[in-house]
Amino acid sequence: MLATDTLLSFFQDTRKHSEALCAPLETEDYVVQPIEDVSPPKWHLGHTTWFFEEFILKKFAQGYTEFDPDFSFVFNSYYESMGKRVVRANRGNLSRPSVKKIYEYREHVTQAISKLFEQEIFREELNGLMEIGIHHEKQHQELLLTDIKYILGNNPLLPAYATFPMEHEAETHQQDWIAIDEGIYEIGHQGDGFYYDNELGRHKVYLHPYEISNKLVTNGEYLEFMAAGGYKEFSHWHAEGWDWVNAEQVNCPQYWYRVEGQWHSYTMEGLKRIKPDAPLTHISYYEAFAFAQWKGCRLPTEFEWEAGQQYFPWGKRWEWTESAYLPYPGYKKAEGALGEYNGKFMVSQKVLRGASVATPEQHSRPTYRNFFHPKLRWQYTGLRLAR
Repeated sequence: MLATDTLLSFFQDTRKHSEALCAPLETEDYVVQPIEDVSPPKWHLGHTTWFFEEFILKKFAQGYTEFDPDFSFVFNSYYESMGKRVVRANRGNLSRPSVKKIYEYREHVTQAISKLFEQEIFREELNGLMEIGIHHEKQHQELLLTDIKYILGNNPLLPAYATFPMEHEAETHQQDWIAIDEGIYEIGHQGDGFYYDNELGRHKVYLHPYEISNKLVTNGEYLEFMAAGGYKEFSHWHAEGWDWVNAEQVNCPQYWYRVEGQWHSYTMEGLKRIKPDAPLTHISYYEAFAFAQWKGCRLPTEFEWEAGQQYFPWGKRWEWTESAYLPYPGYKKAEGALGEYNGKFMVSQKVLRGASVATPEQHSRPTYRNFFHPKLRWQYTGLRLAR
């Protein structure tokens, strides 16, 4: 548990960072929602504020005045127990409240939280909820970046967002296979530090001997897969993945464009030539699996990834694993609305491990379990081979 002064600074810095991420946007950019999975930036700013108001201020701040009673309906995301909410696909229809009003809402709540820390109240429960709220906002900071990229990357002008030099930085070390011995390994969170409930309980797994690559798959390697007809050969794909390829007419990673005979990709700095040595990104689980099949390899399980992660650098891409998103032994959902945070999504999703160039500081750890449906690829998703 963080000290009170440290926690307050952590909160204030996190709030400022969310707004800094939106600083390059035009007002019109805040409202756009091209697809259901991508939320408008102003909704992220409002939702992360609602979280602090709903779960902390209404509970702990005596005499707190709610900013706007309608905002709970607008900015609740998926918490069934917290009442009615705007349908996710309709978030882009919210021309009101205005961007200006949402920034006023953020200021109102940020100031109220800061004043709350001056009061003598039960600290343990408050501090625990504050840490959850801060890391919840950090999750949305990553979503802000990737949603902004999708919004601008689907604008016909392909406008730049801002300078983002780390987005496609190559791994410079030599590719090698790391041999991991068979044996019993402990998986899951232990010790101090923040964690989500889906990282518990820590348990033992038996792993057969395997090898895992010390490098992520690169754009250049994936170009070889494409040139070899990877998107046209059914034998590499799951049946569901093959159906997805054909229904969506997929023939390259998301944001890739063929321009005058050369492959380009949309980046946060605009349209750029593909860097062959940069880690591949914006691929679905289906594509990750198919590439691994083509290479005569496979994806690691999340347990193999966690057991091996100490031997290779990670953090540039969320890495698809071969593991379904399921509860660990002894897993229990938290009481109340916060119990909806992870547990109810444990169906039809794949686990991704690591972090990405969009993951904010102090929000990654070896036991972090990200999860998405196999077809989704607007996040910075890549792959690491195992065999």
